[in-house]
Parts: sequence; C-alpha cells; structure tokens
Amino acid sequence: MPTINTDVLIIGGGLIGLSTAMHLKNIRPELTVTVIEKGGKVSDQQSGHNSGVLHAGIYYEPGSLKAKFCLEGNQMLAGLCQKFNLPLKRCGKVIVATDDDEADRLEHLYERGTANGVPGLRLLSVRELHEVEPNVTGVKALHAPNSAVVDYRKIAAVYAAIFEKASGKLLLDTEFIASCEEDGRHRVVTSNVDVDTNLVINCAGLQADLVAINMGVTPEVRIIPFRGEYYLLREESRRLVNGLVYPVPDPSLPFLDVHLTPRVNGDVEAGPNAVLATMREGYSRKDFSWTEFRGTLSYPGFWRLAGRHFRAGVSEINRSLRKGVFVKSLQKLVPDITSNDLVPGGAGVRAQAVDHDGNLVDDFYIEEAPGSIHVLNAPSPAATSSFMIGKHIANKADLRINAG
Repeated sequence: MPTINTDVLIIGGGLIGLSTAMHLKNIRPELTVTVIEKGGKVSDQQSGHNSGVLHAGIYYEPGSLKAKFCLEGNQMLAGLCQKFNLPLKRCGKVIVATDDDEADRLEHLYERGTANGVPGLRLLSVRELHEVEPNVTGVKALHAPNSAVVDYRKIAAVYAAIFEKASGKLLLDTEFIASCEEDGRHRVVTSNVDVDTNLVINCAGLQADLVAINMGVTPEVRIIPFRGEYYLLREESRRLVNGLVYPVPDPSLPFLDVHLTPRVNGDVEAGPNAVLATMREGYSRKDFSWTEFRGTLSYPGFWRLAGRHFRAGVSEINRSLRKGVFVKSLQKLVPDITSNDLVPGGAGVRAQAVDHDGNLVDDFYIEEAPGSIHVLNAPSPAATSSFMIGKHIANKADLRINAG
C-alpha cells in the first residue's frame, strides 16, 4: 500500500473537518494538510442530512461555545452565501408558546437570546403572531427574523474548494482503519493509503469516539446515534407556513419537539421524531448493525440516559410508528394540518455525546491528546457554527504546531 507524508491529517470530510482544513491552510499556508473522507463525496453523513437551518443563537447558555459560535457563524455563513452565490432564504423563525407555562419559558428564551446578542428578537402577541404566521396558533411567540435556511452541502463544497485551491489534499473513498505511533509521528492506515503525520485532527462525526479509542485515547463521552425522521408537506400545503415554526423547548426532555422547516428548494419539512438508531449511519429503520448496537447497549451511560427519559423515549417511538400521533403534535402549532398534508420525507442521524452518568453533553466538546485533537460532540447548531468551529480547531492546531 502506498504511503504519503503530511504535516496534518484531518479525518472526516464534513462541515467541521473541511472548515478546519480551510482555516488551517489560511493560517499556515506552508503546511501540508490532508483530509480523508470515507464517502465518495464531501458532507456525505451528518453534514448532508441536516435540516438546513441557519440558526440565530437563541437557545444557548450565554458565554458557551454554542452561543458565541452560532451568532458569529450565522453572520459568516450569510456572507459566504452572498460571496459565492449560494442559496440563502431569510424566512425567520417563530417559537410558539401554546399555554401559560410555555409562555413563561418563552420569556426566559427571549432574555437568553437578548443576552447572546441575537438581532431583531421580539416577543409577539397573538395578533402579531398571526401577522407573521396566519395559520399558527399560540398564546405568545418569539420572532427571530435573522433565522434562515441554506444548503449545507453547497457550503461544504465551498469549504473544500477553498481548501484545495490553497494546495490542500482531499482524499475521497478513503476510510480510516487504524493508527499507531512511530518515532513521535502517527502512522494512519486507511482503506487505500497509509499516512504518516505529525498531527491528527479527528472530525469523524458519528465515528469520532471510535476513532479516538483506536488512537489510544479514552474519551470521557460515547457517541449515541439518534435518527431524526421527517415528513414533507405536500406542495399545495406549503402555504400553511411562511417560515420556521418551532415549539418552546421543554428543559426536562433531551430533544426538541416536532417543528416545521422550509428548505431552500421550496420543500417544507415536518419533524423530526428522535429515535435511537441501531446503526451509527442508520438513516432508515431497516439499517441495522448488531456490532454497533451492542456497543450502544454495553455503555452504562446509555442505560442511565434511557432510565431518566424512558417515557419520552417511548413517546418518540410511538410517534415514529403512528402517523396520527405525529399529526397531533403538529396540530398544536398549526391546527389546520391533517394527515393528508404529509408525505414521507428523509432522515438524519444525530451523533449525540453522552457521558458515563447518562448526561447529554450540551456544548461542543473537544478532547486533546499527544499528537491528536478529537471533536467528540458537535450537535446543532454545529452546521451554523461550522465556520467558527473550524477556525477554533485550526487555532488549537496552530498552537500545537508552534509548541512542537
């Protein structure tokens, strides 16, 4: 098998890996940087299966990486879309309270979003809500006009093009197999080439913890895959919403309830359900890997998480299997939606990091080890934040290179 030498090897050709590569070549153009991606195209996994939302930065704890990177990432990606003539639809978002308890939580979201510096954020009365979304029902709403939808596959392609124009090397159909350390350098074995490198940056998404373990790291978290299942509104039913329509998140539940999401191609998605995936890249119910599922079941943190959220998990499975239950969830927001308005849509898989105690890791999470950097949690709004996350990791890599 042929061997190549590179200063930095990045595992994973999704948004985070490509953004890191792009920024690293910008900071240190003299470095040789190689990205390996096991798929035949970039953004083949999570990055290419997400909802396409460019988030405004409302939900996240002030001072967290999510809050900082989401707000800045929104601005940077909007500029990138304009510069490269990529689709960007500023449709705005309403977060809708359907009762008094949710209205109180909505006030807290408004305060949090304001603290994060989200532009244009305002609370809406029932009358004002109907001016923005005539078919949506609620007692109060929060309007974020800066929320938008984009095409993240095209954004990833721009990251890749900028990287390759700067003499970066992108190897597709090249899967990470194993790694060992030789004379202070890493020898990485892939499906078609061996790579000798000084620094490995692990942006493998759904496989990130397994890559870290293979490299001799004992991560503090484990990736648990959850499949998000969507319906689409029929073409004649898209008129029911003008923009993004979201429920108020329940802090006692691990995931957000179903919502409505316009896409840049004109589609409107409804969902998702969030159900445990039995395969890390299991985008359909038929996808199954006993080896991977056994890995989930053998992790104590999974059982602690499942015990804590058992009823919510059963509810998600019920809604996944019964379309009528799904429709009732949507009708809390848009009463006029019926089962006939919905047709089956696509699915995504969320790589959710869970710690040993069964807690969902909320913020972006990166572990460093000798000769390697591992991105072990990058949930939503990672796509929105990808420009800034990549810059953050590239700066970490630059410090490591300078220190070495």
